[in-house]
Amino acid sequence: MRAQNLLFTLLVALPVCALGDTHTPSEFDGTIYKVYYLGGQSNMDGYGFNSELPKGSVAKKQSAMIFTGQVALDNKMHGGVGVWQRLQPGFGTGFQSDGETNTLSDRFGPELLFGQTMTASSGETGVAIIKYALGGSGLADGVGYGNWYPDFTDGEGINQYDHALKTLRNAFAQRDIDGDGKEDRLVPAGIVWMQGEADAYQSQASADAYRGNLERMMNLMRAAMRVDDLPVVIGRITDSGMSDDGSMMDYIEIVQTAQRDYVESDTCAAYVTVTEGMAYLDDGWHYDSDGYVRMGTAFAEAMIALESECGFEG
Repeated sequence: MRAQNLLFTLLVALPVCALGDTHTPSEFDGTIYKVYYLGGQSNMDGYGFNSELPKGSVAKKQSAMIFTGQVALDNKMHGGVGVWQRLQPGFGTGFQSDGETNTLSDRFGPELLFGQTMTASSGETGVAIIKYALGGSGLADGVGYGNWYPDFTDGEGINQYDHALKTLRNAFAQRDIDGDGKEDRLVPAGIVWMQGEADAYQSQASADAYRGNLERMMNLMRAAMRVDDLPVVIGRITDSGMSDDGSMMDYIEIVQTAQRDYVESDTCAAYVTVTEGMAYLDDGWHYDSDGYVRMGTAFAEAMIALESECGFEG
């Protein structure tokens, strides 16, 4: 039986040394980075086309760093490997990493404008993004092409939750993330979660369970990053209506209500609804390029607002 409980998460998620608390201030000469975890399914992965980015919307020289964990299906061992790199277009769907080299894709997700917007407001503190998201993945047990359910026991018992923890461990284990020869200090600062379509599509049972599953997952991710009241931003899922009956997800209203209820119950959570009215690609599931620009910016604006009340302490 798996030991994927809260204590296990606390013990294995982040190396203590990565948080910078084994060094005195006089010994530290690197950069302090605020670290944000971005997770979920395909609309966090990102289907925006690099070639369609509005001219001038992305800074030519980004200072934010990003570690994107290699995605993997359940019970696969290669998930979560990656390399820190400067943020730029190409970390959307199709991105690949073997743990030594990153291969950028022709797509981007909300991480791009999120990182740029956060950097503009961070002052001398750096911004670092850790991203792991698998398209079609669900929170309820047995839902989706990959599953986040913490008590998952199928096969080897390795699922998306484990891949996310491995991504965090690998990212925090690297001491000099910007390659300047100085050890950096990584301080957990927030979580952004864009997911729920799989649970809203699958069944009423998975949709009904979403409220409890979302709260549990956010608590576990906060525990993994060792901050109980870490700011959490939730993106509202929406329906393109591009199906014969006018609804891609029969149970979307239940999941949307669950998302809103969770945010209203947590003083360190925010709900981003800019997704309402966005245009979709022809597949009916993924937003167009402009949508990922707007989403990333809105995620950052919500995070900045949260940080003024329950955020970063470097």
